[in-house]
Parts: sequence; structure tokens; C-alpha cells
Amino acid sequence: MHTRIARHLALFIFLFSILTFGQSCGIYSFKDVSIDYSKIKTIKIGFFENKARYINPTLSPLLTNKIQQKIVSQTKLTRTNNDDANLQISGYISDYSVSTTAIAANQATGNRLNVGVHLIVKNNVENKTDEYDVSRNFDFSADLSLQQAEVKLQDQILSNITDEIFNRIFSNW
Repeated sequence: MHTRIARHLALFIFLFSILTFGQSCGIYSFKDVSIDYSKIKTIKIGFFENKARYINPTLSPLLTNKIQQKIVSQTKLTRTNNDDANLQISGYISDYSVSTTAIAANQATGNRLNVGVHLIVKNNVENKTDEYDVSRNFDFSADLSLQQAEVKLQDQILSNITDEIFNRIFSNW
């Protein structure tokens, strides 16, 4: 009984120490978004057109909507359609391709869907424009057609690509 209490107490002290000393040393940060809200107040989010060789017709509108939702829900920025917004986010889907990842008995057993987005971030406050490429890979069984895999992977694709874009724009990583 005493050893159980001692273990719990030791664990509590250990976790408390990590949180206390980690924060004071600047090692740990619980802040995900790095925005100077005194300067950056408005954002314009453009439509993410699909310029990949293969066009998934639902990806562009769904991705644009998901990015808009994430920025509105996780920042204090006000969305606008004005060209004088403090930040302007635009881009396009640059890659949407499939490659084989596994072969057994001279037959494909695994495939990978590659999704890439070219991102343009215009900061009108600092008068600078940055461009980034973000991409993610999504594996699926070769037993599935591309259309079946798209349906199965759609939520994961949208979530992961949106997180990559959001982190590239707003996080201090």
C-alpha cells in the first residue's frame, strides 16, 4: 500500500517538475499559433484550385472550406474578401498522383496517393510574400480502385493537408 502511494507521489512530483521547469526554461510551449494580433487582424483566403494532372473534382472546394474553417476556429483573425487584408492565403493543388508501394508475386499489393499543395502567403503588413509546398502521402490497398480509396481516405486527406497548411502559415516550428 505504501509503495503504491510512494509511486504516485513520485510520478506527481516528476510531472510537476517537468511542467514547472520546462515552462520556465522555455522548453515547452503550449501555444500552437504564433500571430501578432496587434498587427495582423484580417485574412483573405482564396480558392485552392486543382492544377494536378489528375483532378479529384471534390478536393478543391472541400480543402478550401476546411482551411477556412480551421483558420476561423483556431485564430482571432477576421475573414474578409478585400485585397487589402493583412494576410492573403492562396494556392493550388499541385500533385495528386498514385504510386505503387508494395509488390508480391509480381502484383501490386499496396499503393500510395500523393497529395501536394503549393501555398502562397502574402503578408501586406510586412510587404512580403512567401511560397511553400506541403505534401502528404496516404497508403491504401491495391485491392481498392483509386475512386474507392479516395472515398475511404477523404477525411484523412483533408484533415492532414489542412493541418500541414495551417502549421506552415501560423506555427513557430
